Amino acid sequence: MKQIQEQQELCKKLASLVADQGGRAYYVGGFVRDRVMAETVGADPEETRIPDIDIEVHGIRPEKLYGILETMGEPLSFGSSFGIYSLKGYNIDVALPRKERAVGRGHRDFEVDVDPFIGTENAARRRDFTMNAMMEDVLTGEITDHFGGREDIARGVIRHVDPKSFPEDPLRVLRAAQFAARLGFTVAEETLELMRGIDLSGLSMERVEGEMVKALLESRSPSVFFEVLRNCGKLSPWFREIEDMIGIPQDPLYHPEGDVWNHTMEVLDRGASVRDQAEEPYGFMMLCLTHDLGKLVTTERAEDGRIHSYGHEDEGVPVADRLLSRVVSRKDVKKYVLTMIPIHMKPNMTAYARSKVKVTNKMFDQAASPPDLVLFAWADRPVFVGDQRFSGNQKFLFERLAMYREYMSRPCVMGHDLMANGLEPGEDFSEILAYAHKLRLAGIPKEEALKQTLRYASKLRGRRL
Repeated sequence: MKQIQEQQELCKKLASLVADQGGRAYYVGGFVRDRVMAETVGADPEETRIPDIDIEVHGIRPEKLYGILETMGEPLSFGSSFGIYSLKGYNIDVALPRKERAVGRGHRDFEVDVDPFIGTENAARRRDFTMNAMMEDVLTGEITDHFGGREDIARGVIRHVDPKSFPEDPLRVLRAAQFAARLGFTVAEETLELMRGIDLSGLSMERVEGEMVKALLESRSPSVFFEVLRNCGKLSPWFREIEDMIGIPQDPLYHPEGDVWNHTMEVLDRGASVRDQAEEPYGFMMLCLTHDLGKLVTTERAEDGRIHSYGHEDEGVPVADRLLSRVVSRKDVKKYVLTMIPIHMKPNMTAYARSKVKVTNKMFDQAASPPDLVLFAWADRPVFVGDQRFSGNQKFLFERLAMYREYMSRPCVMGHDLMANGLEPGEDFSEILAYAHKLRLAGIPKEEALKQTLRYASKLRGRRL
């Protein structure tokens, strides 16, 4: 909060210098939206406020604005043709009003003309949604709202500003979806209709991922992001595997919620309620989204009418890999998800069966994040109609997780232990160490495990001579 106050004091200083030159400075974008939301619908600004402050300066030319910024610090320019500047060390973007015209299908394919004298209405007209088109005078606090943003916020509606310019930027389809998820708003039907006619194929992975991440990590109901895209027919091309979940049946005994789509959306929202506890929140939420993709290729109905998806936990890996390669840029997140999918059913199964420690140790050892696997088990917990005894049992799983960690903290057989006992490294050394690790998971003390490992190595190498 102190940092925001310091930034706003700097903004007021800038606005005063601009006013001295005959111009006027306005807060614009999300900063204004979140302040109005806090006043209008009682939203928590800490939940909705974006960290950066955007200012738009009207009535002075670029060279004058740059000169003002030089008196305040070190200006950084994002290109004079765009009229966007910042001050080094501050999360404040300062822009001049501009007109944009689409010259291609991509998010960046725009011809930009800077025009400091275009006027507030024309400047606001290029914004995406009415709630983002409001402007607040930095010095007076006066709100300029040409397109009814305050009223739409009060109604909880996301509405486009201009029907002609809105379709020029395909990213706005995803922005509408993530705003709906984050703010709990609905998208106006006329805006949805515009979204249905927009081609998203020209977007970059980075832009698509950026909007998806906001929905997954900043929303209480990230399912809304995908529901909006479904409603306007825009799950493809980026999320075609998620779209394919629609209509894939599940056994109603375990999944009374319906098809794979419904189940996944429920898991996604339950996951959002515990993602702050996850070691890797982004990977965790992507696991919630992709864990059952294997059902797309394994689901079948047996002769008795029961629905099965045998092996979907393994078959889901290549399907998820296709999706992840399209929308996730981080290799560590991809590895996390693809490691967790094959074992995503094991926590609830071991809890239900009260499996032995050796079994749960092996399960946790396979996980990219053992504690995240337990959190996921809660989000993915099945419902047994007629058998309410089973609910995933987090207590059991966390107890076993503590035991796994305790086992992993004990002294264990290492490569230098084997070499100290005369075992020379070779092509099979990793296999021998893997055997020692199995003994470790089984709780065998180091001294005994070393003896068993050396015997195993002797037999292994004897067979290969």
